[in-house]
Amino acid sequence: MLAEAIRFEWRRVLRVFPVVFFALAFPMMMLVIFGSVAGNEPTDFFDGLGTVDVTVPAYMGLVIAVTGLTSFPLTMAEYRDKGVLRRLLVTPASPMTLLVAQLVVNVMLTVVGLVLLVLVGAVFFDLHMAASWAAFVPLLLLVLVSTFSIGFLIAAWAPNERAATSVAMLVYFPMIFLSGSTFPVEMLPDSVLTVTKVLPLTWGVDLLQGAWIEGATVNWALGIAILAGTTVVCSLLSVLFFRWD
Repeated sequence: MLAEAIRFEWRRVLRVFPVVFFALAFPMMMLVIFGSVAGNEPTDFFDGLGTVDVTVPAYMGLVIAVTGLTSFPLTMAEYRDKGVLRRLLVTPASPMTLLVAQLVVNVMLTVVGLVLLVLVGAVFFDLHMAASWAAFVPLLLLVLVSTFSIGFLIAAWAPNERAATSVAMLVYFPMIFLSGSTFPVEMLPDSVLTVTKVLPLTWGVDLLQGAWIEGATVNWALGIAILAGTTVVCSLLSVLFFRWD
């Protein structure tokens, strides 16, 4: 039953153009554009690091934000608003199956987006790989889980699909534009940098860049604590607020 649900949801998500475009194509387009302009030669702006080496782990945060803050919560809100979850309660197909399938499909889409991003960077811009995959992969999973927990809270709390869409956009746009996942936070004025520190994805991007780039200076303990705390709080609130109808 779960395998069938995953296949159905996978076909469904591939038909949603905005999700596929912003999760797969948009990060690669940004990488190609900025990589073509700046190349991957060491630059003083990034303390002697290459532009592509710095932006690839940052754009990974962008991919995760698309699936975790928009695709996953909005689909679940749509299903609940249209009564799909309620109807599944009286069938052999549990609504939990659909919830798990949605989670799996969006994680799969995220992985595809991340792989494509790394491949483009490696093939066209001589991307240097992560300094330590053993450190990078767990941190990547932490960023993914914390972001998806925020999306789950949006889906659980929003009373209907329209409200979920509004809340998701209010969270999504500041998160991607002020976290460093679309352009470097070094370009932001000092007054805005204070605001970026309250966004979990800011710490996520910082951790990903720190694990990807050898010798990067990162506040590991604080970043991990913030993302772990976000995951726990949002997960508990999601369970508290979630309803099937």
